[in-house]
Amino acid sequence: MTFVFPILAIVFLFGLSIFVHELGHFLAARALGMVADVFSIGMGPALWKRKAGGTVWKIGAIPFGGYVALPQMAPNSILEGDGGDAGSEARDLPAIAPWRKIVVALAGAAGNFVFAFLLAAVVWVAGKPSSLQELNAVIGYVAEDSSAAAAGLAPGDEVIALNQRPIATWLDLSEAAALAPNDEVTLRVRTVGGDERDIVLELVATDYGLRVLPGLAGQDPCHVAALMPGLGAEQAGIQPGDQILRYGDQEIHSRAHLSQLVEGAGTEPVEVTVRRGGRELVIPVAARYDEDSQRYLLGIQFNILSDLDFTTRSHPTPWAQVKSHAGSIFRVLRALATPSTSGAAAGAVGGPIFILMMLWLMIKSSFILGLWFTGLLNVNLAIINLLPVPILDGGHVVMNLYEWIARRPPPARVLNFLAHAFAVLFIALFLALTFRDSVRHLLPPLRHWFGG
Repeated sequence: MTFVFPILAIVFLFGLSIFVHELGHFLAARALGMVADVFSIGMGPALWKRKAGGTVWKIGAIPFGGYVALPQMAPNSILEGDGGDAGSEARDLPAIAPWRKIVVALAGAAGNFVFAFLLAAVVWVAGKPSSLQELNAVIGYVAEDSSAAAAGLAPGDEVIALNQRPIATWLDLSEAAALAPNDEVTLRVRTVGGDERDIVLELVATDYGLRVLPGLAGQDPCHVAALMPGLGAEQAGIQPGDQILRYGDQEIHSRAHLSQLVEGAGTEPVEVTVRRGGRELVIPVAARYDEDSQRYLLGIQFNILSDLDFTTRSHPTPWAQVKSHAGSIFRVLRALATPSTSGAAAGAVGGPIFILMMLWLMIKSSFILGLWFTGLLNVNLAIINLLPVPILDGGHVVMNLYEWIARRPPPARVLNFLAHAFAVLFIALFLALTFRDSVRHLLPPLRHWFGG
């Protein structure tokens, strides 16, 4: 059941996202007196279909994608997925005014926006489990040999701007770094003491092609999951469920930060402050040198799933969620359209495998997080579909605006050529992103599992 529920949830949420998009087209078309030959959720051969109300209702064998066949959208009805489906019949139908077709084209995106708001309302009411990196941009760890350490950055410092762009969370910072126009960036930092200063750092590229700030990581809590028998933490009385707050007089900002402090203290006993059952306790603990790992250990195994706080959930309003989703997408699109940032933005874009992996991880952590991510996908789907590109809804809008203004439709041969050309480009892009996602996200764990 560990795998079954996330898989079913992914298929259901993806299918529902496609359904509301196509339902928007369908309802608008029927309200404006248009004929809908086929309403299909999924692509490929029909697993089930039935004709009712003049429309063939169909579930395709491939669970991703869907379409509504609207013959009166001609001469560009091929953009609606009408590729000779058995439910579509050649016949004379009354012409439809361009403004009506524009409304129908826009209605799909409207359906996704409505669905995104509904999902956001559920997240708002239920509360969204959040990590510290979603709540602030406080530095949790600084590698000792990094340029960040050489610049004087320390755990507890807060990044408030990157290249004069305001930063509110660590996720904002990661996005701003990935989309920065140059490798050199200027951070505005508020230190633990409250002073503000500017730090210049060089971004580095990860194995995945993303640019990141070297030697820096955000905050994460230190929740004890288990203890290693015979080591200092167990002997001193640390218990599973404790949260480590301070090591000596140092506030702990991340697990890596704690390991760094333990390494510096050696085997000397240090007072460790923990939170247990609402109380704070001070427990002296001595580390022990481990020959195998060649480092000092307290003997603590941390609960990495506790990065998400399920007790103090955030309640962002539906508008705030949708606005945040749209803002992220527009920043990526703007970066892709800007020559100085297009390469970095293209490297940061995830394909279908990455999206499925993210949704899988979200649902595994919390179904509410899965709903939140589905809201993001719906806003993404709505905005991308409105781009003025043939085979997308935005292409319908542009073509029908032309027909409305010129009082004649664009040449059918031109439309068909553009439709087929962009269909080939989109398929090529889909395959390229899938291949890159496979290399980035699937091959490394496979090599690890098989010892390659």
